[in-house]
Amino acid sequence: MIYLRDVVSLELDLEKCNGCGICLKVCPHAVLAKHEPKVRIANRDACMECGACAINCEPQAIQVESGVGCAAAILNAMIGRTSAPCCGPIDPDDPSCGPSCC
Repeated sequence: MIYLRDVVSLELDLEKCNGCGICLKVCPHAVLAKHEPKVRIANRDACMECGACAINCEPQAIQVESGVGCAAAILNAMIGRTSAPCCGPIDPDDPSCGPSCC
């Protein structure tokens, strides 16, 4: 599932990552993947910014601002900084906006 494209605040510091894989176990959307000997971000746009990965990352290699990506996109669209996000009303004339987007 993809929420909004290119708005997720998820960051991974590979220098801090020890490859323990706990983040892989707690992520509900398989956003992260094992990339020996560490972890990598496999599907950033599937991140729902729940923060489970960051909370459970002992070496603090993962940073995410829980919930801000989708909220920021919607608010920016409301005040005219960006076009309407796909999580708003679906516009059948806009090919970038539809049920498969969110």
